[in-house]
Amino acid sequence: CVTSLEGLLSRTEGVEGVKVSLQEGTAAVVYVSSILTSQKIVEIISDSGYGCEIKEQTRKGSIASEDTPLLEKQLSKTTSCPFISSLDTGSMEAVLSSGENSLQLATTPKSSSDSVRKKDVPLQKCYLHVRGMTCASCVSAVEKNLLKLNGVAQALVSLLSERAEVKYDPERVSPMQLSQVTTDLGYDTSIIEAAELQPGEIDLSIKGMTCASCVSSIESNLLKRPGVTKASVSLATQRGHFVFDTELIGPRKLIQAIEELGFEASPAAVNKLDVDHLTHVAEIRKWRRAFLISLICGIPTMVVMVYFMAFADMDNHCCLIPGLSLENLLLFIFASPVQFVGGRHFYLPAFRALQHGMANMDVLVMLATNVSYLYSVIILLYFVATRSDRSPTTFFDTVPMLIVFLCLGRWLEHLAKRHTSDALTKLISLQATEATLLTLSEDGDVLSEKKIDVNLIQRNDMVKVFPGERIPVDGKVSGGSSNVNESHITGEPLPIFKTVGCNVMAGSINENGILVICATHVGKDTTLAQIVRLVEEAQSSKAPIQQLADKIAGYFVPAVVVLSILTLAVWLVLGFIKIDLVYNYYGKTEDMSESEVVVQFAFQCALTVLSIACPCALGLATPTAVMVGTGVGATNGILIKGAEPLEAICKVKCFAFDKTGTITRGAPVLVYAGLMTHVKALTLNALMAIVGTAEASSEHPIAKAIADYAKQLLQTDILGSCESFEAMPGFGLSCKVGNVGSILKNAPKYVGGHDSSCVEIQYIGEVQVNQEGNEPEKWDSTYDVLVGNREWMKNNSVEVFSSVDSLMARKEMLGQTVILCAINGVLAGILAVSDTLKPESKATVNELKAMGFKVVLLTGDNKQTASAIAHQVGIDEVFAQVLPSHKAGKIQELQNGGFRVAMVGDGINDSPALVKADVGIALSDGTDVAIEAADLVLIRNNLYDVVAAVDLSRKTVQRIRMNFFLASIYNLVGIPLAAGIFMPFGVALLPWMGAAAMALSSVSVVTSSLLLYLYQKPVLAKPSCPSEPKGPQGKDMEFAEDIVHEAQHLSAGVAKNANVQGTPLRDSILPEVYIQQELEALCSDNMQQSL
Repeated sequence: CVTSLEGLLSRTEGVEGVKVSLQEGTAAVVYVSSILTSQKIVEIISDSGYGCEIKEQTRKGSIASEDTPLLEKQLSKTTSCPFISSLDTGSMEAVLSSGENSLQLATTPKSSSDSVRKKDVPLQKCYLHVRGMTCASCVSAVEKNLLKLNGVAQALVSLLSERAEVKYDPERVSPMQLSQVTTDLGYDTSIIEAAELQPGEIDLSIKGMTCASCVSSIESNLLKRPGVTKASVSLATQRGHFVFDTELIGPRKLIQAIEELGFEASPAAVNKLDVDHLTHVAEIRKWRRAFLISLICGIPTMVVMVYFMAFADMDNHCCLIPGLSLENLLLFIFASPVQFVGGRHFYLPAFRALQHGMANMDVLVMLATNVSYLYSVIILLYFVATRSDRSPTTFFDTVPMLIVFLCLGRWLEHLAKRHTSDALTKLISLQATEATLLTLSEDGDVLSEKKIDVNLIQRNDMVKVFPGERIPVDGKVSGGSSNVNESHITGEPLPIFKTVGCNVMAGSINENGILVICATHVGKDTTLAQIVRLVEEAQSSKAPIQQLADKIAGYFVPAVVVLSILTLAVWLVLGFIKIDLVYNYYGKTEDMSESEVVVQFAFQCALTVLSIACPCALGLATPTAVMVGTGVGATNGILIKGAEPLEAICKVKCFAFDKTGTITRGAPVLVYAGLMTHVKALTLNALMAIVGTAEASSEHPIAKAIADYAKQLLQTDILGSCESFEAMPGFGLSCKVGNVGSILKNAPKYVGGHDSSCVEIQYIGEVQVNQEGNEPEKWDSTYDVLVGNREWMKNNSVEVFSSVDSLMARKEMLGQTVILCAINGVLAGILAVSDTLKPESKATVNELKAMGFKVVLLTGDNKQTASAIAHQVGIDEVFAQVLPSHKAGKIQELQNGGFRVAMVGDGINDSPALVKADVGIALSDGTDVAIEAADLVLIRNNLYDVVAAVDLSRKTVQRIRMNFFLASIYNLVGIPLAAGIFMPFGVALLPWMGAAAMALSSVSVVTSSLLLYLYQKPVLAKPSCPSEPKGPQGKDMEFAEDIVHEAQHLSAGVAKNANVQGTPLRDSILPEVYIQQELEALCSDNMQQSL
């Protein structure tokens, strides 16, 4: 019965695994819910003659592995979010029927081998390809024989996929032995793969950490737990990231372990509730309350101290009873509430830390206050018991004063920490909480509008956004138009006009119109959510320098306790040997014996050492600076994925740039237009209207670039009419163009040697006076148009002059694609299209070189084009024709040469190099693969942000070093001062002074990090056209607009040149290298005369 039922279910489409138990009368079935339903399984079994009903059911991922190993091993095999059902099939009677929605699974007995496995050895998983199985009996035989092996915990065999999945103890059995067992059974077996079980990951929010010792104790304690492979805790963000073996430990046990250490832990999530967590609201409230309560007793304590020290006559009020003075009684009354109530925030965490063999900042506080209080109580009771005629000097005043200053310090510290996460808090606050969901009919009519939680929005939902509202999801505009403010995300200061088809981002603000948006990315997939995730991961990560600080902090507290004990012992010895040292500080008094003076001074120094030592400042030095630095980077359009790249980029010595899409725009645009002057009445507008109309009918990228320019120049969305269109791939196109007269009539007049798009315009031939003033009515006819290369013109009997051919060759040497245009069989114009430089590329390269970096170009393009681009931007070293697979090798070559390399790219082909480089930098408009591989992402796609990233990294690392200096110098000077080393010079500290100094140290470090918010990103001024003010690239040059020079290579004679790109006369018919050198050497006032 078992065999036939397993075979029947195994052959059912959608069933991934099945196990029938004869003893329990149950069947466990793993199936794909999109193909099969649980009710259908019941019907199949019932049709076979067995009574059956659903016992329990669960979805993938909701199984407790320790209770259901059989079902869990079935589950681990599936890939399509299956259901797992436990069915009663025994003797046609249901033992238990819990209903289909029950989530509690039946328990299946564990295998014997699993029960004897060493629990501290992690299981591994092996997959075997088992060929030759024909039925469920074969499956059962393979499973049983595998489970007989010592060390095999679970075995799951699938008949349909001919695969066996085995979990085993690697210390007892190997994959080869598993394969041999199934081979011995007569099946052809091979090992598919052997891999460790997939680890689990979780981020936890941890409250109660106060210093680096807390971080160290949590990390070290959890790493000792079986199954925990990684523990990274951040003091600044109060979060921890943990990687663990799901077979050995789970999130609940991790939280329990942290709580046993005295901290509060809960799963962390990035949402609106995190704002309170990031702004330290609860911690600020707690320490403010503790400070105020302690202050109630602290102020009277201070008043009593001052009064009895300055005004009271000790002879007149010695004792209320023998051994007890009024001063000591009042100090005892004020100190006790603080000791047992105000100090609880320090004592409870300290006790829990000590229970686990750890020592943190709270332990120092507990020792200082308890030693002070207990010493004072004991010595006071001794004097009262012996009915002394005087009262002893006590340290009751130390307790309230210590607690007051410590609580004040913690309060101020959390107030400062709140601002370290301002950038992340602002990003989270950008997320909308509600959205207006539209329900549409099949015809697209709106049936209803409903306000729902933004987390309930799904992909392809239609969302309505009113003016003033935040856009809730990433999507495309399906209706309406409006200006959208994206400044908080992209940094673009001006609103961007959005209409149908435009992309919008979650968190941006709809300003003045109603938009209907089709959701494309929701929840954690939105741009804003990904930015938040990257920033938070960066702020939670640790720089290498911080890891050293954490290690030092782990030994700091025990070392301070030892120093305190040594201080006590040394001063007890020195005091009795050389009492004058102590009297120089205390002064002689008849009320205290020599031994009492020495003991009190020794205790005072020991307590002050405990009070002043501060590992907090050391632990906060790096994370607070990293948190502020990455936040400042995010607000300036630079996403830094962690503390390590933030520190690494300032150590880079070489920058490697990809060309296409990085140095250049990545899309062809028109860069040159040459008009043949022998064509009567030909103007730039006329040429572009006719040629643009012809090219608008083509889908070629170059044709699109020309058509787009024509529409932009003529300020129209619709060009003329095009008939008889014929395209010849590899040559060009021909057509008839008409109806351009009306377009020319309404188009703006083109005047001067350049246009608003910074395209170079050149007249070739005899200069025609007032060429732009011809009447548009002359272009109302229909024209035969040819657009293409030399061969296309030759095939259509259009003469191409040798001078024009020479000009084309020179353009092509610059990596430009040249197109010839003929109207009615006569050559009328030359157009050049190129992937142009980004405006900021040259300034970026020049600035990096000025900062001392080596800059190279790494591209797959041919050497000629790559060299031309490199020359224009100022790159001296070029690696051209490099295959994508070899780019990483070139990075390795640079690294072998002693350079730390940063790679800047945007494409899939750049990904290996981005990973191989010491720092990978990607542009946000690049591919997802490149962005994922990079360490830094430039949100605004501005290449000059590379300079800003280097500058920010340097400033942040400088701030980290400053913080370490402050923390180190404080402890290096403060601890010897507290220990009384400078006492011979009359300098010594009381314990409460040490507490005040300790509180000040943490606040000073955090405040130092906050100064990074004053950072100003270096900004590149906009490059200028000739008629505009001079930009940074052309500050020593003026551009001639109407330069006329007799051409050496044109029989017609005259060329009119004007360049507006920032490189004077870059493509003139004269040798451009000569002109470039001449122009750079000339004073601007004499330029035209000299030419």
